[in-house]
Amino acid sequence: MRKQPSRIATSSHARGENRVRIIGGRWRGRKIRFPDGEGLRPTGDRIRETLFNWLQPLLPGSACLDLFAGSGVLGFEALSRGAASCVLVENNPQALRCLHESGQLLAAADARIVSADAMQWLACVEGCFDIVFIDPPFADLSLAPARLVELMQDRQLLSGTVAIYVEQPSDRPVILPDGFVVHRQQRAGQVCYSLWRRAENTL
Repeated sequence: MRKQPSRIATSSHARGENRVRIIGGRWRGRKIRFPDGEGLRPTGDRIRETLFNWLQPLLPGSACLDLFAGSGVLGFEALSRGAASCVLVENNPQALRCLHESGQLLAAADARIVSADAMQWLACVEGCFDIVFIDPPFADLSLAPARLVELMQDRQLLSGTVAIYVEQPSDRPVILPDGFVVHRQQRAGQVCYSLWRRAENTL
């Protein structure tokens, strides 16, 4: 895969297929499938447990965006734990097929799966999101998280209380868009993962 998220692998292989487990909420223990592919590594259980502990007060009724969906595990986990809706954006055909299969398997009526390049989609979409997951391919520096957030800000796609989850290499400096601060941050191996909030929401 060329433009897929870099996520920490914790999946198992069943008959040559990759599967990752949803760890909390109404679909707890359910496994969803994703294809083989360079750079497609779903966020691991331990990181997701930490992330969703951070997000739990914000999740009920929230509108979420999983911008580089890959396996979709972040978006489906958010729905499992009480989010009202989630848009999952992906541009790889094999990953998209698995996303649609997962949505049907879970009967995830509040998941909207979009086949699109993330930057092009952001340039034309309308809406407003409360929680955004940004885990772009690490090798593509044009997809810097700060740049993506600035684009969403300019297009008024972010709610006033938005929480933005970002994964990036641990050896890369965290560059924030204007008006945002790192609210939570940890490292796991070669990955730095953090939650960004508007400065006024962290006082």
